[in-house]
Amino acid sequence: MRHYSDYNKKDEYWHFGVDEEQGLLDFLLANAKESRTKVKATLKGRGVKVDGKTITQFDFRLMPGMKVSVSKTKRNQNVLKNRFVKIVYEDRWLVVVEKAPGILSMAAGHSSLNVKAVLDDYFHKSRQNCRAHVVHRLDRDTSGLMVYAKDMETEQILEHNWHDIVYDRRYVAVVSGEIVEEGGTVASWLKDNKAFVTYSSPVDNGGKYAVTHFRVLDRTTDHSLVEFKLETGRKNQIRVHSADIGHPVCGDVKYGNGDDPLHRLCLHAYVLCFFHPVTRERMEFEMPVPSAFRSMFR
Repeated sequence: MRHYSDYNKKDEYWHFGVDEEQGLLDFLLANAKESRTKVKATLKGRGVKVDGKTITQFDFRLMPGMKVSVSKTKRNQNVLKNRFVKIVYEDRWLVVVEKAPGILSMAAGHSSLNVKAVLDDYFHKSRQNCRAHVVHRLDRDTSGLMVYAKDMETEQILEHNWHDIVYDRRYVAVVSGEIVEEGGTVASWLKDNKAFVTYSSPVDNGGKYAVTHFRVLDRTTDHSLVEFKLETGRKNQIRVHSADIGHPVCGDVKYGNGDDPLHRLCLHAYVLCFFHPVTRERMEFEMPVPSAFRSMFR
């Protein structure tokens, strides 16, 4: 129960009194009125004090009579004003972002518009002594959730243990045509040619074996809203497998059929779940299905 809380513009903290014994995380969730993700970020960002001492452990035991102070500025540290990149979660080791379509994951050639550059600029301006390290990529025109490491050690843990650390990655897409099945699985060997086009083969073509599971969320006679879950993570996997079943992703200029109702690649990474590479906590992120996708099925 909240005992008291003070707000003073000259003070940098909200203050709360403790009435009963409980864990710090439970207390903050009940009193700070923020999401679980934001509360954890505040803790890890050293924005919480108990009786004047900075505490970062979420399971720290509070006793009656203690005073909890929550930083006003630390709670809002994850503010990045950029139309292409939104920070969803951040701690000292990594940052999870939602990227818009039309921006690369990292620099390529002469292109300067990329998520890594945006994050590096943000880290510099927020006086964080770190750089964004690329762990995985999304195509330029695919939107959705990505994770970047903030130091090389964390990047190496994620890179070398990716398939053990990441336990759920799902995408949502608008595809061309009505899929009559409720769902299914697509499996094939994927191999790139010299023109950077990925070819799919039902037999081993020297490429990499790829498995994609799909589930239809909604449909019309012209389009289907589909959830794709990756069992493997190959280049262009969803786009190629979607075309394999005769229902390419809308707006796909490489593997599509010209169906482009939203004038964008209709593919969005909306679920990303992994074990934190340092703390081993379960990190689960889910973004809403883009409203433009939903609007086609009303």
